[in-house]
Amino acid sequence: MLVLVINCGSSSLKYELFDMKNGVSLADGLAERVGIAGGNNAVLNYRRRGNEKIEMAVSMPDHRVAVSLVLKALADPEHGVINDLKDIKAVGHRVVHGGEKFAASVLITPEVIEAIEQFCELAPLHNPANLLGIRACQELIPDTPHVAVFDTAFHQTMPKHAYLYGLPYELYQELGVRRYGFHGTSHRYVCEVATGLLAERGVPVEEQCIVTCHLGNGCSMAAVKGGKSIDTTLGFTPLEGLLMGTRCGDLDPALVPFLMDRLGLDTREVDTLMNKQSGLLGVSGVSSDMRDVHAAAAKGNERAKIAISLFCYRVRKYIGAYAAVMGGLHAVVFTAGIGENDPEVRQRSIDGLEFLGIKIDQARNADPSIRGQITDISATDARTRVFVIPTDEELLIARDTADFLNNS
Repeated sequence: MLVLVINCGSSSLKYELFDMKNGVSLADGLAERVGIAGGNNAVLNYRRRGNEKIEMAVSMPDHRVAVSLVLKALADPEHGVINDLKDIKAVGHRVVHGGEKFAASVLITPEVIEAIEQFCELAPLHNPANLLGIRACQELIPDTPHVAVFDTAFHQTMPKHAYLYGLPYELYQELGVRRYGFHGTSHRYVCEVATGLLAERGVPVEEQCIVTCHLGNGCSMAAVKGGKSIDTTLGFTPLEGLLMGTRCGDLDPALVPFLMDRLGLDTREVDTLMNKQSGLLGVSGVSSDMRDVHAAAAKGNERAKIAISLFCYRVRKYIGAYAAVMGGLHAVVFTAGIGENDPEVRQRSIDGLEFLGIKIDQARNADPSIRGQITDISATDARTRVFVIPTDEELLIARDTADFLNNS
């Protein structure tokens, strides 16, 4: 059973083809600069499993052309992995926002598309782009089932006291103002892996208390009890919570009108300030990339040092908070670009949490050979485990899509 996964952005299209008989990726790639300057300087990256990446300069004026080029590459006589488009049995689409309507993946119907359109107001940068990919694929391979997998779905198990804000209740009822959470496919994937690892150690699944830390350019954490998300750091938008590459995370909401008044900013400008000029970039003054911030800190840049400290402090604070709301802690999971590859951030994010039973093997944490591997970096006698688990959102989307086919 071959399943194609599509993750469509406003000017990009990430794709991966899986053989779900064994869960193996056959090919993957990325279409970049779709529609920018007419799509005349776009690039299509394609890689067949076990082969070097092929990069092609092509014209991609819109996402329909991008999808057609992806399908052409997959069926290419020399480099492709399929003989015919009919070999693709289903397409799984990443959709960022499903609101309260979708707590699980669903077959895409006209009614589902209409609902995704309605949630464009809540995710104006993402849902419209996701719809572009859905419509392009439906047009080019119309007889193939298409499944929507929502980033927000995993967090729909949060209790009301965790997702409501302290605002007039009518704002929730009339406008849907509440915490939704994002990165759900990543949190769910690594949590499922961690659940298996803890079960092997004799911890019953229904009792497990896990904190998952998705740390990349965008960052979020989740409290997962008995396999269900009961709290998460991202809120109504992907701005709340942790310090991120360019996003500020938690702040006093009264700062917004203060900054607008003092700096003469309008709503769009203050939104840009918080989303694109803050975070690691804004605090360090160096970069939104943690690697660049580390390099500057190593040279004595004080703002870079503060940015790293602030980043790790926020993670450590939420680990403690989530251990409290779950009433215990069995594991902490680090994933995504920083979480998987930055031993200093992992170490500093758990320093001082020994009272929660956390203790890591420092040599194992710093071992570069663990990159890309599922690894327990805990000390042998640690009561609470610390796992590094590479995320694979595309594989989870493919699994959900294949499960729909198997159960239909």
